[in-house]
Amino acid sequence: MTQHSPDAGNPGRRSIGALAVVTGSSSGIGAAIARRLLHDGWNVVGLDRAPPSIQAPGFDANQVDVTEAREVTACLSTLHDVKALVHAAGFMRVAPLGSLTAADGMSMWRLHVEAAETLANAVAPKLPNGGRIVLIGSRTASGAHGRSQYAATKAALVGMARSWAIELAPRGITVNVVAPAATDTPMLQDPARGNVAPRVPPIGRLVTAGEVAALTAFILSDEAAAITGQQLVICGGSSL
Repeated sequence: MTQHSPDAGNPGRRSIGALAVVTGSSSGIGAAIARRLLHDGWNVVGLDRAPPSIQAPGFDANQVDVTEAREVTACLSTLHDVKALVHAAGFMRVAPLGSLTAADGMSMWRLHVEAAETLANAVAPKLPNGGRIVLIGSRTASGAHGRSQYAATKAALVGMARSWAIELAPRGITVNVVAPAATDTPMLQDPARGNVAPRVPPIGRLVTAGEVAALTAFILSDEAAAITGQQLVICGGSSL
């Protein structure tokens, strides 16, 4: 893994030479965020169990199971000058009451919630004043038919983010949840979804991963320094 230098260029633009850690960077929303940040001038360290899908200057791919705390902390201990953490890794298992399994619930909890806790616990003490943490949640956090276990994990992210935002506000570090509705990613094709089809928002199409990435990039910017402890929903009108 390469070592990254501190910010260079115009100090008014956080993205120039800054380092972001992005989980789930091999596919879907995580990959879109990594590509957007690279485009904006960030250096990106990607953490994903799958092989990398991005090969670009400024990108370091690390095959890491983010549900394994030892792997995560070992990887993060080699990084210096991290300015932002984005936890985008995730998956969905669906089932109605009467068919829920503890294994599915625990698997989602470990990836969505416990991994976020491990990552933030390792990164936050080393973030500079003005650092950023973004957790990718879901509009489903407010509840959805057949998605109770998934919704519970995404709702937990909101509670953690708000708690961390209070703790870190004195250092100017913001913590937010970006919560999209159904997004056009490979996760929608996962056979584990069974017959639970995504709900197309009132705008008549799914949210795109690029739209989620664009909002995330803004939240990581200096211009978003006053936004913290929020769940920012991208719903295409689904909440109306």
